[in-house]
Amino acid sequence: MTTETSKTSVAAISIFASGGMAIAKFVVGIAIGSLALISEALHSSIDLVATIITWAVVRVSDKPADDEHHYGHGKLESISALGVTALLYVLAGGILVEAYSRIREGTPPPTISAVPFVVLVIDIVVNLWRARALHRAARETKSQALAADALHFASDVMGSFAVIAGLILAALGFWWGDAAAAAAVAVMIALLGLRMAGSTVETLVDRAPDGVAERATAAIRSVPGVVDVERLRARMVGSTYFIDAIVQVPRTYPIDRIDAIKQQSQQAVSKALGDADLTFAAVPVARNNETVRDRIMVIARNSGLAVHHVTVHDLGDKLIVSLDLEVDGEMPLVAAHDVANALERNVKDDFGEDVEVDVHIEPLEPELPHGIDAPVERVEAITAALTGFAAGSDIHDIHNVRVRNTDAGEIVNFHCRAVPSMSVIRVHEHVDEIERALRRAFPSVKRVISHAEPPRA
Repeated sequence: MTTETSKTSVAAISIFASGGMAIAKFVVGIAIGSLALISEALHSSIDLVATIITWAVVRVSDKPADDEHHYGHGKLESISALGVTALLYVLAGGILVEAYSRIREGTPPPTISAVPFVVLVIDIVVNLWRARALHRAARETKSQALAADALHFASDVMGSFAVIAGLILAALGFWWGDAAAAAAVAVMIALLGLRMAGSTVETLVDRAPDGVAERATAAIRSVPGVVDVERLRARMVGSTYFIDAIVQVPRTYPIDRIDAIKQQSQQAVSKALGDADLTFAAVPVARNNETVRDRIMVIARNSGLAVHHVTVHDLGDKLIVSLDLEVDGEMPLVAAHDVANALERNVKDDFGEDVEVDVHIEPLEPELPHGIDAPVERVEAITAALTGFAAGSDIHDIHNVRVRNTDAGEIVNFHCRAVPSMSVIRVHEHVDEIERALRRAFPSVKRVISHAEPPRA
């Protein structure tokens, strides 16, 4: 059974129960002349009106957000609860006035028989069942309207006991017992209305639900990649928690990594709170472990530039930075030089004027160069040459050699193996020697791309 079906079914059953008990108490109260029983009947009648409103409201409040209600329709439940509270206060006031009038005028006590007691006992049993069912449904669906209805029926139980006490007092000869019981019912109704009004108004003015902000913050902080939660606000609309969070993330992370953090944060918050809608605003920040190279890559990325081969030397009193800047190969030198100068300026602004920056300008490789596979004879010749250049070094097992002819020249890709304990620097040095030797032997080779891997297990 869906949430909406559960809420509307419980509310619909409650309508029939409220109507039946209200009629029974009202008829018996009129017959024996009991103000307390009539007051309880009127209270049940208000409950009936409230239940009908609740049944209608929950059918609308569960509708999804639309173009006119971006946060859904959940606050209709709070508005209906506030309206029911107003009805309760009107009823409580009327009962108190009538009870005072009867006590002042000395109205004769009601006619006592077993009938009102039977009706009240049945009413207590029915209300206990309804209050329990509504409370369980309200807890499962976080429905304020159902929670208000559950409180109504819980108060009905106490009211019924007060009426029984009044009738017993009247039977014992205390003529004022019935009026006093009616006044007690009115006080209970007023206290119930006060409790309902407090929680309803808190929701309508967007008071943060108790403990929700702390739980949501802890959930977001548990997501890998989150540096900290800078600010978080929470409110509740119907059964949904709406969370607005400003979250600090490393500025070195790419956009797709930030998006993954957002998705994981939504999942973490939903797991912690249930029905939750997270608005996630990412704020890039520098971490304490951010390296100089990381900072330079951020500066270049923020400028929309492609850089590589970033090297940094610390001379103690001076920082030396060199890097390769890729620009459009058709760009005039004067324009490319301006781009490089702007990059150097940005680096100095971040590190200080005493940093020494050298930018090497090179043409950006085309993304889709036209090419075709070289003939088998050419591949075999280059494979043999690579194997010969690797002989006597720590690089061996040249394999998976591919040669492509492009408009810019030949591009060679190959795989090789090296000793597992070798450092990346040593492997790169050996492979670089092989690549240079290949380009000297084959001048038409434009680029060589190698992939070193450990021996097979």
